Amino acid sequence: MTDITEKGRATRRRVLGDAHVDRVTAAASPLDAPFQALITDAAWGHVWARDTIPLRERSLITIALLAALGNDGELVLHLRATRNTGATEADVMEALLHVAIYAGIPRANHAIRIAKDTFAAMAQEEQS
Repeated sequence: MTDITEKGRATRRRVLGDAHVDRVTAAASPLDAPFQALITDAAWGHVWARDTIPLRERSLITIALLAALGNDGELVLHLRATRNTGATEADVMEALLHVAIYAGIPRANHAIRIAKDTFAAMAQEEQS
């Protein structure tokens, strides 16, 4: 295992949480194993593990990009990861306001609805 892979695995766990990473790892198959290795090294080892900006800012950049591109499933994943990155609901709203201006009102409106639903579900889970 390379240093990048180690850093990627550690960063992925730090951001997404052990439960998510364990679930994805357990569900891996020969078909998607190369993809899992790619994102572990490229996204988590090369990009997210960089120490040039804090995880909070990386989280907000990622949320804005996912919202702008309409990647709803990944958006939910990264909204949930805010509990680990330090980004607040207010921070997310600021990022989504930028999405409205630079990527379009419909994309932001859709992402805001997803954020509201996701944060409500997270609050409910915390109460349970």
